[in-house]
Amino acid sequence: MIPAYSTTIRRKEMDAVLTCMVDEKIGPGELNGRLIQVVKEFTGCDGAVALRSPAIALRYALQAMGMESGSKIMISALAPVWQYKVLKALSFEPIVLDVSESSGLVTPEVVQAGILEGGKLLVLHETEGILPDMAGIAALNIPVIEDISQSAGAFFTQGEEAQGNQENAVRNAAGSCGVFTIMGLEERDVITAGGGAVLMAPKRREWIVLKKHIDEAPSTDLLPDINAALAWVQVKEFAKNEKTRKEIYNLYQHSCMIGRHKLLSRDMDDGSTMCCFPLVLASSYKDVKQYAAKKDIEVRPAFENSVIAFYDELSEKCIHAKSLYLRCVHFPLYPRLTHNESAKIAKVLGSLP
Repeated sequence: MIPAYSTTIRRKEMDAVLTCMVDEKIGPGELNGRLIQVVKEFTGCDGAVALRSPAIALRYALQAMGMESGSKIMISALAPVWQYKVLKALSFEPIVLDVSESSGLVTPEVVQAGILEGGKLLVLHETEGILPDMAGIAALNIPVIEDISQSAGAFFTQGEEAQGNQENAVRNAAGSCGVFTIMGLEERDVITAGGGAVLMAPKRREWIVLKKHIDEAPSTDLLPDINAALAWVQVKEFAKNEKTRKEIYNLYQHSCMIGRHKLLSRDMDDGSTMCCFPLVLASSYKDVKQYAAKKDIEVRPAFENSVIAFYDELSEKCIHAKSLYLRCVHFPLYPRLTHNESAKIAKVLGSLP
């Protein structure tokens, strides 16, 4: 059976982790610092800290922003459920926003409606590696915490550049628009440490504020070197892995053109990261799952760990998110797939019931 998900761990990652173990330096230390440096180079952020989980990262970001207890904070219905749980645990009031059915992302119009409900901050989850309308959201003048766990490595353009003025085009990296940015390093994120997150401040002013909180952080909040070693190699190998993912994605996309199922709308150049292959079904999930299983291919619901998956009472308000939760699935897409495996999956995608 070809599993739906598989972490790409090659010899370089193994060597880095083994060196940590041999040196008996597995707690937060030198490799934590090396990971931060390579992330700064990768994203262009001014400052960063590597922490043990995305939940801890969100907590520090909210502290640094001075958000008052009880504040209303907007999140996507397709965001990972840990975001909702962290906000509730910290006594904030989540405002759960519906998404565009074509992209799975919150839109400026939906965010504007959330602001009218009292939303003071947007935690922007860039679902399935797809970047939202950054210019439209920025125009709302609402503070944003970006979650680039799935979109790290993607780029967008704004203003004249977005209208085709290529000579003056300036590429902006995912994560550069938020007051703070969270890049999860969990098992299914595009870059993984087997767990953890990097919290970034894109600009100097915000980093000065965040650093004051980080300087007081206990070591139990910081990412251990044994995890940082894995993430450090993965960041350095990102371009190679993403090139492979994009080649596989293009193969799958071509196969789907003859079928009746749909893909989420995304920029196929550098405007999205191919962290996975989501397919929006026009038929029964059960039928598709059984058909794929007969070909030894595992298929999983794309949003099984999302907010909408855990809180059914949101279904009436978030109808598009609910529809995608029920109909969108992940097929295997990761660099470790062999040519024969990816070709087999492409063939199945072209003949789904």
